[in-house]
Amino acid sequence: WVVIFGVVAYFWPKPFVFLGPCNKLFFSLTMFGIGAVLRVEDFRRIIEKPVIVLIGSAAQFTIMPLGAFVTTRLLGLPDELAVGLILAGSAPGAMASNVMSYIARADTAYSVSLTTVSTLLCPLLTPGLTFLLAKGTKLDVPFWGMMLDVMIMVVIPLFVGFGIRHILRERMEKIQPVFPAISVTFIIFICSLVIALNRDRLREVTGLVLAAVLILNVYGLAAGYGVGSLFRMNRARRRTLTIEIGMQNAGLGATLALAHLGPQAAIPAAIFVFVCILTASALASIWQRRAASALAE
Repeated sequence: WVVIFGVVAYFWPKPFVFLGPCNKLFFSLTMFGIGAVLRVEDFRRIIEKPVIVLIGSAAQFTIMPLGAFVTTRLLGLPDELAVGLILAGSAPGAMASNVMSYIARADTAYSVSLTTVSTLLCPLLTPGLTFLLAKGTKLDVPFWGMMLDVMIMVVIPLFVGFGIRHILRERMEKIQPVFPAISVTFIIFICSLVIALNRDRLREVTGLVLAAVLILNVYGLAAGYGVGSLFRMNRARRRTLTIEIGMQNAGLGATLALAHLGPQAAIPAAIFVFVCILTASALASIWQRRAASALAE
């Protein structure tokens, strides 16, 4: 659906551009939907296993931001694209990584814990890391504006969704499957909006940005597995770290870039969504087949 709507937005951009002013609201609804499927057990697991969560979270906010910074220097990206890639690399883990971990027969509970913690840390770390790593560019990164936006779009809706689910409980259980669908729908729209707004620029920069995003994504996947191996985690957790670090909440990066840096800076984040979904899906599929073969033997 991400690919299909990306193509639609490229050839018929007007409907997406028309809905562009609702972008922040759509992302807030995305996070509300995610909060509505979180459980108290998800937070309890973080307290029960703080060390491995700390390792994963530290890796998340060092490997990808620094990898994005180095990639921009190696490829000589223009300032707008460079800051956009750094912003995408500084985003928290994507909720889609939880689904990928489940498919890959990884440690899904660990994935949920890592995504939850990185999402709660992102109001400070996402704008802070972007501000620090983008200092060499000509773009002004508004730290406080970004931080306020992340609080409004991410943390508050997340906890509102979690609180409503906790209060209503059984009634929410009946409609719970709707919320992930809503979240996915709005992420697809956000990526499509970026493509619609940058239709004329994409022909000039797609090859360069695609190379940068692919390098960052593959590097994140490999580094995630390396961190798991370094700390002697079991195979399931190594797979979880691979997917968790390789997949970023680039939808948040795209939304922040559109609001504070301009449409062109949002291009790397939007393309990152395409790339990380494809690579993580392929990897999860391979690991799923291996797990199935091992059981058959």
